[in-house]
Amino acid sequence: MQIYTLHRIQNLPISVEEAWQFLSNPKNLKTITPDYMGFHIISGAEKSMFPGQIVQYWVSPILGIKTKWVTEITHVENHKYFVDEQRFGPYALWHHKHFIKPIEGGVQMEDVIDYKLPFGILGQMVHPFLVRPKLEEIFQYRFEKLEAIFGKYSS
Repeated sequence: MQIYTLHRIQNLPISVEEAWQFLSNPKNLKTITPDYMGFHIISGAEKSMFPGQIVQYWVSPILGIKTKWVTEITHVENHKYFVDEQRFGPYALWHHKHFIKPIEGGVQMEDVIDYKLPFGILGQMVHPFLVRPKLEEIFQYRFEKLEAIFGKYSS
């Protein structure tokens, strides 16, 4: 059983409050997801984030294949972190921690995603040339989009 980790850090020239307001609103996930993924929220984004919140959406991560993804917000500490976990979707495990902390001149956002692929050895075989590059691409898009919205950080 192989569990992979994707780790990203981004600094932005905004306040913790501004970062939290944007990141804790499930509706903003569409804004920072590449258009080709066909991201569409079905339900669960009507309220501000809270523990136990279920968000359902459609996404087409690979080859345009439409997949329903259901996540639960399992932990929330306002202005510090939240965790979303897949309840139904393309991964055997998806556990995504989002951390926010103040730094000089802005905020540091850190993502730690632990994930496991389905299909045993077949999933492990496609990971390095299909799944991992796609995740890297998605998070690079997110990085660039957040910079476009909030500006580049300079220390």
